[in-house]
Amino acid sequence: MRKTLEDLYYGNITPNEQEIAPNSELKRATDRVTRCEAQLMEQLDEAGQTVLAKLIESQHEIDSITALENFILGFRLGAKIMMECMDDNDGDIRTGGG
Repeated sequence: MRKTLEDLYYGNITPNEQEIAPNSELKRATDRVTRCEAQLMEQLDEAGQTVLAKLIESQHEIDSITALENFILGFRLGAKIMMECMDDNDGDIRTGGG
C-alpha cells in the first residue's frame, strides 16, 4: 500500500498514458485507423482535410472524456465492493459476521 501511495504522490501513476503492446488487437486497430486517415487525407481537398481533422480531433475529445468517466465509474465500483467486503453486518448467516 505504501508503494502505491508513494507512486501516486510522485506522479508515477498515469492510467491515461499506457503503452500499446506491439502485437495486440488494439495496436492493429490503431494502425488501420492511421492508414485510413492517411488515405482519406490524400483524397480530400484542403477544405475536406480541415473537416476530417476537426472530426478526428472531436473523436479524440469524446474518447478522452469517455475514458475518464469509465475510469471514475470503475474506481467507484471497486471502492463500493471494498466497502461491502468490510461490512460485518451484511446478512452473513454465520455467527459473528464472518
